[in-house]
Amino acid sequence: MKKLMIINGTMGIGKSTVCKILLDKLKPSIYLDGDWCWNMNPFIVSEENKAMVLDNITHLLKNYLLNSSYKYIVFCWVIHQEAIFNQILEPLTDLDFELYKISLVCSEAALRRRLEQDVQNGMRTSDVINRSVQRLPLYDKMDTVKINVSHLTPQETAKKIYNLIK
Repeated sequence: MKKLMIINGTMGIGKSTVCKILLDKLKPSIYLDGDWCWNMNPFIVSEENKAMVLDNITHLLKNYLLNSSYKYIVFCWVIHQEAIFNQILEPLTDLDFELYKISLVCSEAALRRRLEQDVQNGMRTSDVINRSVQRLPLYDKMDTVKINVSHLTPQETAKKIYNLIK
């Protein structure tokens, strides 16, 4: 049976890095990042664009779930509300797959350290730090498996997820 892992968490928590490791560990697999559907210039958050991005995400997920070449679909995104999960999953209800909703969480201090390192490396701008920290408490309320990554390497986190789905 197909396995869909939706890995969420606030910006800078390590979702993309963990998903790249999972892509290598799980075979046959595909890794998708919701941010790829927002990679536009200029970046405009409008109701039209939100609807388009969600439609593109569900289209991609559905096609990979239907494709016989892949057993594992690894998807990550900054999903901070249960309603977003519902919007993604509702168009997939007619498909047969196991769902794993996993939130990566960490302490505020650990998140600040990670984001400050990203800013120093030119990967992010400093305004992301406070926005990301403000979202941390939202993940506690979500109906997901929580993995605290405060003291875990990406490899250790990927191993926990691997063990969870195997």
